[in-house]
Amino acid sequence: MKVKHILSLALAALMTAGGLNAQSLSPSTKTHWDKGTLVVETPERPAGQEHVLGLTAPKLETVRVGFVGLGMRGPWAVMRFAHIPGVEIVALCDYEAERAEKCQDYLRKAGLKPADIYSGAKGYEEICKRADVDLVYVATDWNHHYPVAKCAMENGKHTAIEVPSVMNLEQCWSLIDLAEKTRQHCFILENCCYDYYELNALAMAQDGVFGEIIRAEGAYIHGLEWFWDSYWIDPNDNDTDKLHWRMKYNKENRGDLYATHGLGPVAQCMDIHRGDRFTTLIAMDTESFVGKEWVENKTGKECKEFRNGDHTTTLMRTANGKVVEIQHNVMTPQPYNRLFKLTGTKGYATKYPTPEYALSGEAMKGTGAPKIDNLNAHGFMNAEQKAALEKKYYHPILTKYGELGREMGHGGMDYIMEARLVYCLQNGLPLDMDVYDLAEWCCLAELGTLSMDNNCAAVTFPDFTRGYWNQVKGYKHAYAPAEQEAKAEAAAKAYTAAQKKVTADFNLWALYDAIKTAKNPKSAQKKYNAAVVKAEKAMAKALAKK
Repeated sequence: MKVKHILSLALAALMTAGGLNAQSLSPSTKTHWDKGTLVVETPERPAGQEHVLGLTAPKLETVRVGFVGLGMRGPWAVMRFAHIPGVEIVALCDYEAERAEKCQDYLRKAGLKPADIYSGAKGYEEICKRADVDLVYVATDWNHHYPVAKCAMENGKHTAIEVPSVMNLEQCWSLIDLAEKTRQHCFILENCCYDYYELNALAMAQDGVFGEIIRAEGAYIHGLEWFWDSYWIDPNDNDTDKLHWRMKYNKENRGDLYATHGLGPVAQCMDIHRGDRFTTLIAMDTESFVGKEWVENKTGKECKEFRNGDHTTTLMRTANGKVVEIQHNVMTPQPYNRLFKLTGTKGYATKYPTPEYALSGEAMKGTGAPKIDNLNAHGFMNAEQKAALEKKYYHPILTKYGELGREMGHGGMDYIMEARLVYCLQNGLPLDMDVYDLAEWCCLAELGTLSMDNNCAAVTFPDFTRGYWNQVKGYKHAYAPAEQEAKAEAAAKAYTAAQKKVTADFNLWALYDAIKTAKNPKSAQKKYNAAVVKAEKAMAKALAKK
């Protein structure tokens, strides 16, 4: 097995539709007007394809992962995966080889085997072709999410994609068709669905604590003024002003470009494409004041056009007559806020600026909370009442992963998300989010642009399931039977323990390091490769005895 596949840093860009420089408006989207509403046409499902609602795949005792994109978010994902039993990190890829190589430190510290390193403009293609990769984890810049995911799925890999996973409707439909054709999972890495408050609120919603949820709010309000210069500059891009990819994308595109953090958790609470669906969207934005000023200060030139407004508001109505409001603002100085509000017929939940609930006394029965008779929805619960409610509805996913999650940083939600992903793959279960969730949560960029470019007109929201949105009744997490779960966990722990043992027994890291300093790198590489083969045989033998 070769350690390094340092590919040519060719400047050839992917200029195919939906490739590099993907815009929020896709060329293939067809629309027509109907009584003042802009109707977005849904492409027909290709012959032979079936929906992937509740999709399962064969159990993976070991989940072998290749990571693509190791700039800002990717390295932390490698670190977290190194702590999930039953995972083998096979490959690390970034445009810049040094960034991929640096992530080896997480494997070294965990006692896991070295991964193969890939780099260059098309290094990811080699990972996608590998027979020993089950899952491709995509954490690149936005422009590369789709081409990497497409390549992975075309090569029969499950795919997990950072947000926003796709940038326009054309990419949405492409990944849907690939998932339906290949029967491979296409998972949106929306970590906010696994935040502690959101998971507990979901458990409450599913038990009817809020009654019928009639309205919800979500947002991504996060001033990024300290981060704009930290985003990668793609040498293949036309970023002559060196704005870095994220600011450049906001300058050139309109709409809610980062809707999923706010939309994902509320969509689950409202059973979107599991008994209800979005039907109509209206969007509007402010002018660009802060964004345009930042570009002018950066370049020293007049910014004649900055497409995205500083603050975007999107309203959506569902088939069942409910409303969702989503906001996006990464420009103005405001405290971080994802809003997360649920308005129900029996109660109300809001997370920001402080987590609160307002409910009738009925919801508190059986909790042992004091002052139940004084409870009403005209004021928020007191601390004792809130603690009792959250204890009653503490989500089982948090019971399993919540404590370790907090040790992994970023509030714990990333680790919980990834541990659940691996759990479902190891047990052959439907994933928590499917490709239709991905499309529904990412399409607000193009749909909102269509609305705002047409004087904030109403725009129809596509049914990405193409007719099956009401087949499943209610959002649910899948769980394996206790005996099966215990068996899978035991196998996962045994695999990781065996991997750590052979890594130490065969001195894999010492041999790996020796390649870099050897007078004869080819000879050192050969010696390392031979040790890897022996380690794999010893590992297989040890596991066979279990």
